[in-house]
Amino acid sequence: MQRNVGGILGGILALCLAAGLAAGWRAQAGGGAAAAPAAQNAFTPQAIHFGPAPPFIPPGAQLAVLEGDPMAHRGDYTVRLKMPAGYRIPPHWHQRRENVTVISGRLKLGMGNHFVAGSMKTYPPGSFVYLDPAMHHYAMAASATVVQIHGASPVQFNYVNPKDDPSHRP
Repeated sequence: MQRNVGGILGGILALCLAAGLAAGWRAQAGGGAAAAPAAQNAFTPQAIHFGPAPPFIPPGAQLAVLEGDPMAHRGDYTVRLKMPAGYRIPPHWHQRRENVTVISGRLKLGMGNHFVAGSMKTYPPGSFVYLDPAMHHYAMAASATVVQIHGASPVQFNYVNPKDDPSHRP
């Protein structure tokens, strides 16, 4: 049963390339979140380094892998996605549950197979949304926005309309 929560990404962060791509994210993002050797599982905001998002997310966003490997065959992951104002993620769905927390900015979310800006709900900082598997949803940054996405690997990103998948464009 679908819940009318406004829908989202991720996995966005939720995401479907080879397991080796996650290692590429970490390398591009400067190793994910930098941390002192004594505290590799704790990060201040200044220690989180963003790099380019994977190619199956529309260009313009940045990603930081905080823990885990989103593309692993199993395990947990946590990532942050930084989006500029007006950034859009077309309708998509994930095979596993997606959990999204708005860290800063305002995230707009909608449910369904078509991007309808007027039907989206706005979530301010501190908001939490979870999306069950196969829920069709889309997202937009109403302002410069950072979201944290966590869930179970592997993340798969399935566009409702395959033409929306930026990784298939020349």
